[in-house]
Amino acid sequence: MGIYLNPPADGFEDILKDGLYVDKTGLITYTNQVMGTSRKLTCFSRPRRFGKSYAAQMLVAFYSRGAEAGRLFEKLRVANPPETDTAEEKDRKLADYAQYLNRCDVLFWDMTWFVSNAVHKEDVLRNLQSVIVKELRTEFPGCIDEDEVSIPEALLHISAQTGRKFYIIIDEWDALFREAPEDVALQKAYINLLRALFKGGQVSRFLCGAYVTGILPIKKYGTQSALTDFREFTMLEPKVLAEYAGFTEQEVKTLCEKHGLDFNEACRWYDGYQFDQIGHIFSPNSIIEAVVNRSFSHYWTQTETYESLRLYMELNFDGLKDAVLDMLGGNRCRIDTGSFQNDMTSLRSRDDVLTLLVHLGYLAYDADQREVYIPNEEIREEFIRAVKNGGRKELVKSVELSDRLLEAPIRMEEDKVAEMIGEAHLAGTSPKFYNDEQALRSVVIMAYLSGVDHYMKFEEITSGRGYVDILFLPRPTSARPALLIELKWNKSAEKAISQIEARDYTRLARQFAYKGEMLLVGISYSVKGRKHSCKIRKIMI
Repeated sequence: MGIYLNPPADGFEDILKDGLYVDKTGLITYTNQVMGTSRKLTCFSRPRRFGKSYAAQMLVAFYSRGAEAGRLFEKLRVANPPETDTAEEKDRKLADYAQYLNRCDVLFWDMTWFVSNAVHKEDVLRNLQSVIVKELRTEFPGCIDEDEVSIPEALLHISAQTGRKFYIIIDEWDALFREAPEDVALQKAYINLLRALFKGGQVSRFLCGAYVTGILPIKKYGTQSALTDFREFTMLEPKVLAEYAGFTEQEVKTLCEKHGLDFNEACRWYDGYQFDQIGHIFSPNSIIEAVVNRSFSHYWTQTETYESLRLYMELNFDGLKDAVLDMLGGNRCRIDTGSFQNDMTSLRSRDDVLTLLVHLGYLAYDADQREVYIPNEEIREEFIRAVKNGGRKELVKSVELSDRLLEAPIRMEEDKVAEMIGEAHLAGTSPKFYNDEQALRSVVIMAYLSGVDHYMKFEEITSGRGYVDILFLPRPTSARPALLIELKWNKSAEKAISQIEARDYTRLARQFAYKGEMLLVGISYSVKGRKHSCKIRKIMI
């Protein structure tokens, strides 16, 4: 039992003692399957507070010779294959369980520890190799020369003399890239160390497998990964490990039922990440904090700072401002993720910034549509906070305008609504050209971006006798009236109100079982006069 070599199971045991552990030991079933094969190197990157360190501690507890963890795993999924498995699948999984449980020589380290404790950043790699080689020399006397300072060389010599192979687990592998983003020389030295550990003909002689976790995927140079032998699983492509990226919908539902929380409210606050392979995924930290505190809140702000988000949002890339406003209004933005170099400094375009925000957890990614969007209420609050405290005045103005615009219809201030819609138009919060009704819809949607705090939004949906342009239904926790907005291009706002009544568009709200006050809002735009107008009528349904 050592510090970095074959550590004990303390970390995972502490996790289990909380009584809130969600069984993710199916990940061990996967790493068992690829152990010693050409797929033995796994890199699983995901945002902060998505369970990366929990997974690393779990793997340490399972594989390390220095742990006696049978009692920790005996009732968990890895030791009890599901009934849906065939008899052959069960036998194979149980055989792997018996073969690898505390039978591997594990090397485990957290890069954040070494980065944080180095007096100078350039000392990180030297300190890392020094302490690990020292521990290896103690455990395997006579195998390593006294002047040897290289981890890969030390492992190669040990393996050659003893036949032992190692399983390497690195938590926060990318910490050096994040903490020393401008030190290119140090980054290259680090990549060279990782290449020596994980790439080349000698590696299979001393390595039976590896699991590394971080926020960023492995650094790319051009289009090529620096460590091509790794199988990568990311927030863009989680593949077969999708269910281990966070909590699944069923896992969250079970926690809510067990602890008396409203599952629908949990979804509003923390849902939004979604993968084809598994469906909805939630941030584990946010869900666990909600369970512990028995309330929903902005737990992301306790583990992250909007400052980093603000810095990326203020980069002067064409289209970035409009993309942020579109997403704040509940819309999606199509992106190309291919040019991102998997670091925080080689950002060359709007798409690079948005791709980075996916890896950081600030945006969710729809792989089928190749679109990004703000996933939930918690993250949206981070965007709003970053905007209001940022230096992009046009973004600040748009958010403040939207806050005011949400109040004006309730006060029946028709002229004020028209004036602010016109202000939104001129502020550049919508497309550059306004030559049809669809463009007017974009103006209004952007102007009402603050509405998502209080409303569920529906656009262009049929009411049976036509299509309702925009319907805002108040959330169960909101006391605000419903808003039904009809848009007209080169026609009067009165005509918009008449159409709502003539075609009984309010029936749509009734179909959603809404009862209460509703504001009928007609908004028009005159091309000739470049003027907006508004009419509002209050009804009860």
